[in-house]
Amino acid sequence: MSSRRSIRRIIALGLLTNLFSCHLRVGQLHAAERVEFHFEDVTIPISIKELSDWSKDVESKMDSGESDSDMNSELAVWLNMLGFESRFALSQSLQAPLVKDKSMARQLLRSWVGRKLLDEVSDVVRLDEDSSGTKVFNTLESLLEDQEKVSALDLLKSLPAEVIHFDLNAWVQVVSSWKDELKGQQKLLTDLRRLSLETNDAFKAKESDIEEGKSLNELKESIYEVVKLNVPHRTEALNVEVWNPLARDEPRKSWIVFMPGLGGDQLHFRWLARSLSHQGWPVVVLDHPGSDSKALNSLVDGSLPAPSGAEVFPYRLSDLRAVLLAREKELFTVPGEKVVLMGHSLGALTAFLASGNLPQTGLLERCKNALDDFSITNLSRLLQCQLVDVPLPTFSEITQLEAIVGINSFGSLLWPDPSTLKLNVPVFLTGGTFDLITPALSEQLGLLLSTKPNPFSRVLVIEGASHFSPIRVKNQTDHSKGEDLFQLGEALVGTYPLSVQGLLASQIIRYLDQLEDGKPLPTLENTTNMNLKFHILDHSTTRKVIGN
Repeated sequence: MSSRRSIRRIIALGLLTNLFSCHLRVGQLHAAERVEFHFEDVTIPISIKELSDWSKDVESKMDSGESDSDMNSELAVWLNMLGFESRFALSQSLQAPLVKDKSMARQLLRSWVGRKLLDEVSDVVRLDEDSSGTKVFNTLESLLEDQEKVSALDLLKSLPAEVIHFDLNAWVQVVSSWKDELKGQQKLLTDLRRLSLETNDAFKAKESDIEEGKSLNELKESIYEVVKLNVPHRTEALNVEVWNPLARDEPRKSWIVFMPGLGGDQLHFRWLARSLSHQGWPVVVLDHPGSDSKALNSLVDGSLPAPSGAEVFPYRLSDLRAVLLAREKELFTVPGEKVVLMGHSLGALTAFLASGNLPQTGLLERCKNALDDFSITNLSRLLQCQLVDVPLPTFSEITQLEAIVGINSFGSLLWPDPSTLKLNVPVFLTGGTFDLITPALSEQLGLLLSTKPNPFSRVLVIEGASHFSPIRVKNQTDHSKGEDLFQLGEALVGTYPLSVQGLLASQIIRYLDQLEDGKPLPTLENTTNMNLKFHILDHSTTRKVIGN
């Protein structure tokens, strides 16, 4: 069981570094002679040199148009026995970059999460008779010191051992576990669609009650001003966007603070600020230097390291507090008695932390258990577990807090038990069934149950939407990925991103309208709008889904 879990950790580490794009090249240190694959009661020895030569030969033949079936060798027979039927796919995976960012890899390896990952590597990979994992750590440190790129094959060549033992039984279990997780997501869809037949909710709405909402492309650009705020925790001023709505007969009772997620910036969410300001809400969109898209662009081109733990958590919290204080001091002017904290991903988590909710006692132990059974479909747990090492500043309570709106929010490890979030305000959480970073079932639905039951709290689940669907990038359409930093295709962005954004805007506006009128947002099941099927659940219905 522990071997299976460790493999998942290694793969999660690779996925996390791939997400923030850079390239690492590795030279050879001490060449290992062979890998021994252990499968059931069989041990299959494979020479690393032969594996390397074979991989190059596969690449060469595939480039010349030959198929997998054209290549036969004793090694190919062994690989087929091990289940590697696609030689070209295996060759590509062996030569693809395993670690893509030197700075991020170092920070991760030296963090609590990294130490935990490497501590368990020996469950999968044993070097000769050494099962401590120390050699793996030292080898990675040495490679990261001098080189720019490392592939799985490079790493195999570099590990200081004659024999590398690999437990293939664990790999089979991992594949099975992934299938189980995908089945869990499919079951969520089935359960959600079944609700329309079973639920009898007094607040349930009909499809005819749903307003179509204006197309985002029809909204004219609102005027916003950029306010520079000097803050003590940063050397440069914060550039805050302040969106004040046009004249309205009855001003809104609250104003909104929006926080982008990790690698996000103000440009990505102007579509939402514009929509909200057109409906009368003043919106202040924060800037988070050091963990925004500029920082990740600098990370990609190698001019700056990855965002530190301080940039990701304490500095962002301090940014928010500085903006709230600046408004009190009238350094910028927006109307409204109450404030709504709103954010995407890490921005949503910042809202929960800023509301006075420190992680529930026992985070270290929960992270140990989570990484012992780490799910590749929930990469947010790596970020949550960084809080084991990062002390959070304490702030006074936000007395005028009206509500929290979290888009692709997360926090299942921070507040795992029901009603552990000490919030007396409503929350509106949104997510998608195609989210591989913050899965809806464990994160948005689970997080809603971590809050105290509130008749106004809701969770919106959009079928086919992903973690990146809410991010608007240049030249993006519902049929084009646009010019985003990571060049994410439909596999990660999901389908109809502009439709998702339009649906999010309309439903967030409906939620805030209902909240202002003192009326709970009607629950919806199996509803289709803007090419999308979506569901709005209350606390009790969410509990039923989680129970299933």
